[in-house]
Amino acid sequence: MQPSIGAFEAKAQLSRLLRAVEQGEHFTITVRGKPVADLVPHRAASSQGLAAAIEALQAFPRIRGVGDADLAGFIEEGRR
Repeated sequence: MQPSIGAFEAKAQLSRLLRAVEQGEHFTITVRGKPVADLVPHRAASSQGLAAAIEALQAFPRIRGVGDADLAGFIEEGRR
């Protein structure tokens, strides 16, 4: 379980908390004992995952035989 820390204390010790988060620690920030936020390490987007997603979308089968007007009608119908 990740340690919880009050908002006032978190504000006073932000530099120390950020150094700990850089090392992989997680904290839950509370206000009056109620959890309101999690302080966790940043996850960088994987360029490999992004490239795979783009490739998968490009390989997706195209719809044939549907004109622009029909497609616009489908879109409009979906908005209702």
